[in-house]
Amino acid sequence: MGGVTVVGQPNDGWGRLGAPAGATGAGEGGDLRHSGGPWLRAAGGADQLVTHLGPVKGELAVAHQGLTAGAGSLSALAELSAVRTSWERRIEKARGECGSLAGKLRAVVRGQSQVNEAVRSGFDRVKTPTGGSTW
Repeated sequence: MGGVTVVGQPNDGWGRLGAPAGATGAGEGGDLRHSGGPWLRAAGGADQLVTHLGPVKGELAVAHQGLTAGAGSLSALAELSAVRTSWERRIEKARGECGSLAGKLRAVVRGQSQVNEAVRSGFDRVKTPTGGSTW
């Protein structure tokens, strides 16, 4: 992530590492919060676009069949065919990009979870003085 470390708990609610329940925002202590929820919703939205765009190529083909049957030998059919081919490529490219984006968004959540565990483990290893000792 370009040198940025994200600390918190990946879940649908907001979380801050070490923060009491109900704490919000980057508070006075400078805690950084995040949630996996927005990332997962965005990934779901990208998946929905893949699904939504799936039948478009077939619908475009059906629409063009009716158009070419009634057009006879119009010279515009060659241009129309080129436009259709261009749109089909764009639709497939958009589906591929959305599918790729969905996977990358989910990977962010997995990465956040791994960082959280590493940070949590690091804090668990820190010994704190007990009693009235002074430094």
